[in-house]
Amino acid sequence: MNSMSKFKYAFLLFFILPIFGVAQSLESQFQNIVDSVFEENDSALGILIHIEAPDLETSWTAAVGENSKTEGTPLRISQPVLIASNTKTYVSAAILRLVEMKKITLDQSIETLIHKNSRHLLNTDGYNLSRITVKHLLSHTSGIADYVNDDYFEYINAHPNYLWKRSEQIQRTVEVGEPLYKPGTGYTYADVNFLLLTEIIEQHTDVPFYQAIAELLDFESNGLYRTWFKDLDMQKSDTEPLAHQYYDKYNWDSYKLNPSWDLYGGGGLASTVKELGQFFNLLFNGEIIKNKAVLKEMYTYVLPVETSRYCLGLMKISFHGKDAYYHGGFWGTDVMYIPEYNLTIALVTLQKDKRMINSKICELIVQAIESNSKTKQ
Repeated sequence: MNSMSKFKYAFLLFFILPIFGVAQSLESQFQNIVDSVFEENDSALGILIHIEAPDLETSWTAAVGENSKTEGTPLRISQPVLIASNTKTYVSAAILRLVEMKKITLDQSIETLIHKNSRHLLNTDGYNLSRITVKHLLSHTSGIADYVNDDYFEYINAHPNYLWKRSEQIQRTVEVGEPLYKPGTGYTYADVNFLLLTEIIEQHTDVPFYQAIAELLDFESNGLYRTWFKDLDMQKSDTEPLAHQYYDKYNWDSYKLNPSWDLYGGGGLASTVKELGQFFNLLFNGEIIKNKAVLKEMYTYVLPVETSRYCLGLMKISFHGKDAYYHGGFWGTDVMYIPEYNLTIALVTLQKDKRMINSKICELIVQAIESNSKTKQ
């Protein structure tokens, strides 16, 4: 190695090693946080976490605990899970891709956008579809009563293997209630809004919604190889088996329920925690929705914040004093993006009843990053 090469090598080491050391130090802190929280809450069964922080040169995944109450085998970082209502963010992004492509507009009435049978059902139940817009569905401000209620859960509990159809769930919507309020005047979280959005996606792509979402969001090019709609889409042959997810109230094991109860856009996606985190980071870094004005719509409040923090397929919240974009899912899944740090944290607690520890872990992660930031200053 000549003298000039030695100089360049020394120069690179001088600048690269400190950065590498910071990343390693942070990742060690992250691991200690997850280990200590799990040690205090081992009834959570297992925790999966992914942290995507390009500005910190960190892409880190960890797993603690077991993947099943009965198998006694360690939970692995590559095991996918059902992400439940986190699916809504993907559906919203797919709709915004259609907006970006000028196929539809957010303020467009859904009257001619949804399937004919759904139009008939909702019109018969007193809904004025000419007043309900795409944005109303995305923000849960449509005033449409939801099919998901206590009776729905009781039915699932009694018929765990029942194969639901999307049309049945929309039919149930008109059976359980009438319009709640004029569109745009209130907020009621309702899965039916996102079932109707998947119909809009199908109407404008002429393929099943699950295929259209994968294409609109370009799963392949964006490295989302282990993200698919359970029982609708083809699972990659080399994908590991899903981890078990539990809900003690009904003694539910995700393996023992037909996924169709939460499959058609309100939920339905399976993913690894790494791909869940990477999707959020790609989304907010403009890699999926390229038009900045369209992307901004996704995290802009629709109603006054006192009424609803829900935007379009996600919530804008304050976390540890920072603006953050967040969504959670029924099966103990949470994902949050903090713009100030270009940071995404995706978490899954396999025992849904213990998911409050997700928030604790996120808080400690952010504190560690803040502390590191102050030390560097």
